[in-house]
Amino acid sequence: MRIPDFHQALADLGARPCHIGRINRAWLKGQPLDAGTRHQKGEHYFPLAVRNGLPPLVAQLDALARIESQHPAADGSLRLLVALNDGQMVESVLLPRDGLCVSSQVGCAVGCTFCMTGKSGLLRQLGSAEIVAQVALARRLRPVKKVVFMGMGEPAHNIDNVLDAINLLGTDGNIGHKNLVFSTVGDPRVFERLPQQRVKPALALSLHTTNAGLRAQLLPRAPRYQPAELVALGEDYARRVGYPIQYQWTLLAGINDTDEEMDAAVQLLRGKYGVLNIIPYNSVDGDHYQRPSAERIQQIKRYLHDNGVLTKVRDSAGQDIDGGCGQLRARAADVIDHSRLLRRQRSGQAGQAD
Repeated sequence: MRIPDFHQALADLGARPCHIGRINRAWLKGQPLDAGTRHQKGEHYFPLAVRNGLPPLVAQLDALARIESQHPAADGSLRLLVALNDGQMVESVLLPRDGLCVSSQVGCAVGCTFCMTGKSGLLRQLGSAEIVAQVALARRLRPVKKVVFMGMGEPAHNIDNVLDAINLLGTDGNIGHKNLVFSTVGDPRVFERLPQQRVKPALALSLHTTNAGLRAQLLPRAPRYQPAELVALGEDYARRVGYPIQYQWTLLAGINDTDEEMDAAVQLLRGKYGVLNIIPYNSVDGDHYQRPSAERIQQIKRYLHDNGVLTKVRDSAGQDIDGGCGQLRARAADVIDHSRLLRRQRSGQAGQAD
């Protein structure tokens, strides 16, 4: 379901824009759709036809997404494995300080070589209502004042649904525009569409290196921007909207954490209206990438900061539970595939016994 479909269904019941707005706000707070306010009960506000028609819509929304499992971590984050109506699963992460990371796709087509999500490829897009449903579910558990589109998927590849979700969250969802963060590997549609939106989100660009050849290896299906060109586009957008851009740099030991890379990063980013988030790699079994040492990570941070690049270390949430993005879904998918295999084996054995 997409958000316009939901709104049309309400309009077909006779709901006026004021009714739809109140229903949106209740949904996005994790409340019943017919919830009233402190001063006015729902039954005194919504027309009878709307009240009678809400239960089937509630059932549709509830079926969009449900929390399959919860995985708390020592850093205060809470990873959520979210099951969709067709049996597919995505991940959301409640972050410390009232943040939420949401997914925009099942899988991802970019195929970043250091990303678990990319290993499965793209399975399908999420509708805008499925994206927003992740926020509604999360708000039943904790306050959410910031939403980052940094979960499973490349938001630019699902840009219409993502922008529909952002527009709703930035209005009826009561989230500040700079607290809605659109993360992308860089796509021409992003730089064209975002400045035109009523709700203009903050932007996070996956940079990861200053070397165009290496970036093409690490992000094999990302648009072929030169890093300097990508930074220039990001800088222009940041200046337009008035809040800094975030550059993402996953640190891979011996690959993009060298002194030469750090010198080039200083030349590229010094004086820019932004912050560089260095993200130490979240190692997984059977992967050839390694996380730099804690000493090296701090050395890089100090060097960049001392040379005019505002730098923050951002560890992936939930590393102590092996819950880096895509890992929960991958484990769940393995369990499902194993169960199916066992059922087929048992069915075959039963057939032989007959």
